[in-house]
Amino acid sequence: MARTRPGAEIYGRPLRRLLLAIVCVVLVLLTLLWRIDNPRAERIRAAVTDRVVPNFEWALAPVTWTGRLIQDFEGYARVYEQNRELRRELQQMKAWREAAIQLEQENARLLDLNKVRLSPDLTYVTGVVLTDSGSPFRRSVLLNIGSDDGIRDGWAAMDGLGLVGRIAGVGPRTARVLLLTDGNSRVPVTIRPSGKRAILAGDTTAAPALEFVENPQDVRAGDRIVTSGDGGVFPADLAVGQVVRGKDGRLRVRLAADTSRLEFLRVLRTRTPEEIANSGTLLPPEAGPMQGPPPPLDWQDPVAANEG
Repeated sequence: MARTRPGAEIYGRPLRRLLLAIVCVVLVLLTLLWRIDNPRAERIRAAVTDRVVPNFEWALAPVTWTGRLIQDFEGYARVYEQNRELRRELQQMKAWREAAIQLEQENARLLDLNKVRLSPDLTYVTGVVLTDSGSPFRRSVLLNIGSDDGIRDGWAAMDGLGLVGRIAGVGPRTARVLLLTDGNSRVPVTIRPSGKRAILAGDTTAAPALEFVENPQDVRAGDRIVTSGDGGVFPADLAVGQVVRGKDGRLRVRLAADTSRLEFLRVLRTRTPEEIANSGTLLPPEAGPMQGPPPPLDWQDPVAANEG
């Protein structure tokens, strides 16, 4: 049995079609009206705009809000990109700042080297510290200068503040410096102002000990320590440090040089002592007075006679 459709279903579809047709015709007429270049058409357009547009402000509000939202989003995107760019530039500035600080420190150390007053008889070669081979039992550093630069074993090495150690191993392009803190280091020194002599003995600590001090009670904390020049190990009067009293009660030396932060070292050229190959090159002793009666006139030395 067929069901009869209600009136809304019967007339709804034709009405929708009619409304759609009317809307299309109105839109076509409006398009034609806006395309006509005529003074009368222009007046009609103005009248329609004045009547319709103010009444449709509520419909334009979402469009305006959406446009502003898009503009704000684009502005936020530009701000985000600028922030990222500023962060990258800040990272670069930090790297440049670190490089500037390192250059400033190197410049300060080089200026310290230039302030060191040396004897006019001493010349020097400046080298860069390549590596630090410090260990619990050995304290030494490697320089980028060697025998090709005239470096020899035993020469003194200084930084901008005081004595650091001595050359203990030379290659063609590198040289090893045995620091004063090494356990094998022994340097004769003088304590100022008392003038007492001692031996600065490294024991792998930052403050080497003073040994063989005569009358230690006469030595006070703060006394200056300089090289004595004894034995030709180092030139005399090179700054070493100051006397301090260790926790164990021993006399120690706080070094003037900062051995934990070495970048540049100055190797002092010293005159090599003349080597004695054999005892025949020594000066013979002076002849003493002859003992006993003089030999007869016809006496001959048997050794000289045999050689004759």
